Amino acid sequence: AALLTAAGHALAADATAVPQNDNLNAVLWDQTSVEFKAVTTGEYALAKMRLDQALADKTWTAAAEQTGDFGNLPPAVILDIDDTVLNTSNYQSWTVTAGTAYSGKTWGAYVAAEEDVAIPGAVDFTKYADSKGVKVFYVSNRTADQEAPTREEMTKMGFPDGGNVDTYLMSKEQPDWTSAKGTRRSFIAKNYRITLLLGDNMGDFTDQYGGSVADRDKVYADDAAHWGHDWIAIPNPTYGSFESSPYLTDYSKSVDEQRKEKLAALKPWAGPAQ
Repeated sequence: AALLTAAGHALAADATAVPQNDNLNAVLWDQTSVEFKAVTTGEYALAKMRLDQALADKTWTAAAEQTGDFGNLPPAVILDIDDTVLNTSNYQSWTVTAGTAYSGKTWGAYVAAEEDVAIPGAVDFTKYADSKGVKVFYVSNRTADQEAPTREEMTKMGFPDGGNVDTYLMSKEQPDWTSAKGTRRSFIAKNYRITLLLGDNMGDFTDQYGGSVADRDKVYADDAAHWGHDWIAIPNPTYGSFESSPYLTDYSKSVDEQRKEKLAALKPWAGPAQ
């Protein structure tokens, strides 16, 4: 009888257990915290100040891909879209609450639904840039077939649309426009002086964003002069190349194997003396 009672309690506990998800706290912070709003508002305020400096200095460029005599080219800024100007936490929180993970199919349905909200500070900054005669480009790894709903959603929010210039440069829109964004920065640099890059992932600034944690730390250090100057990073703890770096982006590994590598990448305190 005692064994049956214990088993009954265990079943009841299992029935009410809350599913565990590694991304819960990150998505909660992204979607609900005032700290997130405060940080992004501050980053976009910094971007305004840096833009004014860039406009006064014709030798200023944010793009390693920019070469030659670019001083008299019209100015431009380049922004990533997802979790740089649009907050996609509605999708991220769905993956947490539904107990699922990212897939191209569900992501495509989400983009089509136009459920994003603007990142605090983003609309104001892009309008400010536009008012200064700066062309605002959006370089996104959303695919070409997702451009129409993305453009529609962002136009409704008040983001500048580029007028007669196509300022939405999506992944796979041209054969060499891969998930690495250097070719698209080069495309823009032919006709514009790129004053600022804004993004939430290292790949929004440099194509050297892969490799191990140590590899990425070296790239970060080598590019130290850019951060906070002409490269403005928007915080995103929910996804990105940082997450796959500990297991070297080897998606053949199981979730448990990936988690083991991520735990191994941590540098924990030894704990109190015994």
